[in-house]
Amino acid sequence: MEIGLRHKPTRGKVASLQASLERPRLRPLGNQWIEQDGKPMLILRDRLGLTDRVAMLPPALALLLSLCDGTRDLAALRTAFMLRTGLTLTPTQMSEIIAQFDSALLLDSPRLARAQAEALAAYRAAPERAPSLADRTYPAEPEACHRALRDYASAASPGPWPTSGEIRGLVSPHIDYQRGGPVYSQVWSLAAEAVARAEVVVVFGTDHAGGPGRLTLTRQSYATPFGVLPTALDAVDAVADALGEEAAYAEELHHRNEHSIELAAVWLHHLLDGNGGSYQLVPILCGSFQTYVEGAADPADDPRLEAALAALRRSLAGRRSLVVAAADLAHVGPAFGDPHPFGAPQREQLAQVDDRLLETICAGDAAALLASVREERDRWRVCGLPPIYMALRLLDGARGDVISYAQCPTDHTDGSWVSVAGVVFR
Repeated sequence: MEIGLRHKPTRGKVASLQASLERPRLRPLGNQWIEQDGKPMLILRDRLGLTDRVAMLPPALALLLSLCDGTRDLAALRTAFMLRTGLTLTPTQMSEIIAQFDSALLLDSPRLARAQAEALAAYRAAPERAPSLADRTYPAEPEACHRALRDYASAASPGPWPTSGEIRGLVSPHIDYQRGGPVYSQVWSLAAEAVARAEVVVVFGTDHAGGPGRLTLTRQSYATPFGVLPTALDAVDAVADALGEEAAYAEELHHRNEHSIELAAVWLHHLLDGNGGSYQLVPILCGSFQTYVEGAADPADDPRLEAALAALRRSLAGRRSLVVAAADLAHVGPAFGDPHPFGAPQREQLAQVDDRLLETICAGDAAALLASVREERDRWRVCGLPPIYMALRLLDGARGDVISYAQCPTDHTDGSWVSVAGVVFR
């Protein structure tokens, strides 16, 4: 869908908009600039899956949408837009454009709130959290999925890897299997015995749409091609009590389409050969740490996060457990906002940066990990910082070994990359 002035809403829609969206505010969305017919266009995607419509905006409308920050009424938007572009919009034109933004669920509005409420009700009423990537990232049919995951082992580098000590946790990628499959294969294969032994697995996953510092729970169980991994409701409820029910479930809908936990769950269920048994999962999505990276605030000083970690420790006491951080590392190149492509010299520099970061992670020092990312103002866009930090805090002093590392291309020109690693902790 391309939003433009030629798509005009009805008078009723404009009137409703003026009553409910006097100061429009853009909601969080996935975005990417592309070229279409030689012209730049901004693509906006709904990470929550509330709509399958994709908004495609030319630069002028992208600028107007960026001005929708909740501080300007429609008259102020017209003025700000004119000052920045030299273009004049009539009040009717402005109302029509904002109505189109609202119709496409680009704005934080009553329409968006209704869509979210309906989607959350449907999610909670379902028998389990359904796979969102089946037949896209991995086969939905069980045997085909087993074969696909086993095939990644052929592309993985051989060991030998450190074998002494019981594995207590791991860092696993959350990039798609097509690019990260060999890294997944190496780290999960090494952890197979720990997976089989565990009674409960805590999976901290990156919430790419998550609010600052949020831990988001769900009581739904994650389904995979191999069946359903039951959620450890006692542990989830204990953490929810520590966080406060409202905070714990405010962004629960994010679990529906967020891929980070799902891709870890499929791999560990593959190792169990589809037999959940007494095995239980604690799925926790971790929101952005940007406020901690950019300021002096420390998550260790947040009483809710500390209470949540204490509740998890109590819930895991006396149970054989495994802690997983479903986390990618750096995101670099034009696809992520860098002005120039990352060629061989830049990728070598990235490898050195990642090596230092992984050394800090393997030391088991969560505070040092945060400090290292903060020192460079998250120059490398480490989206796995929150789940790795939380896993290190819960593992409390465990030491790690890097099992695998890779840089995965994210565009057709090999100018943008995501780095991933597999780490096991003992």
